[in-house]
Amino acid sequence: MRIEVPHTWPRDEAEALALQDRLRPLADHHSPGPQRPRHVAGLDVAYGGGHGAEGDIVAAAVVVLDTATLAPVEQVTATARAAFPYVPGLFAFRELPVLIDALEKLSVTPDLLLCDGQGLAHPRRFGLACHLGVVTGVPAAGVAKTPFVGSWDPAALGDARGSSAPLVDAGETVGRVLRTQSGVKPVYVSTGHGVDLDTACRHVLALAPAYRLPETTRLADRLSRDRLTSWGA
Repeated sequence: MRIEVPHTWPRDEAEALALQDRLRPLADHHSPGPQRPRHVAGLDVAYGGGHGAEGDIVAAAVVVLDTATLAPVEQVTATARAAFPYVPGLFAFRELPVLIDALEKLSVTPDLLLCDGQGLAHPRRFGLACHLGVVTGVPAAGVAKTPFVGSWDPAALGDARGSSAPLVDAGETVGRVLRTQSGVKPVYVSTGHGVDLDTACRHVLALAPAYRLPETTRLADRLSRDRLTSWGA
């Protein structure tokens, strides 16, 4: 998978904020996106060399699944030292360079990218999923384990699989709280680029037939941790 990043990576917080401002209008949150994707990629990172996301070693993993069988068709990893500081709201700049390195190793180009993180549900409305989609040109969405911004009406979220409620921040719907398994904590879906929220949620639900997290996230999470261990971090 060949990717030409249309910018240089920022060196500090001011440059990162300016780049988010420049790229934000390029993110498309309304196109329907792939209705029947053949291949969906899960992306995740694991940190080493410090406490949680403050670690300076980043191991990225990409797992491409066949949507008909949910079997992996390709798995790739990359590892690097983070070149950008730990700044809440700007994690994408710690993770994107190594994720791009991993994506470039793919021989299969996915129809959809699902990252463990945020898209529109971000304080500046340009999370990791947005940046990924804009840079690669591949439809992308975020599937997060915890919310970053926003709130929802607990009474609107049913207990059954497939129940959902709008995730709202400052009066704007920025994502959806989606219950992928009955009686289990929900996940938080937000659009990144090239796919609308209904379509993104439909694919997330289809990719989570048995567990809370979609198979894309589960497998990429495991692979990134294994990569970090093998790297000695």
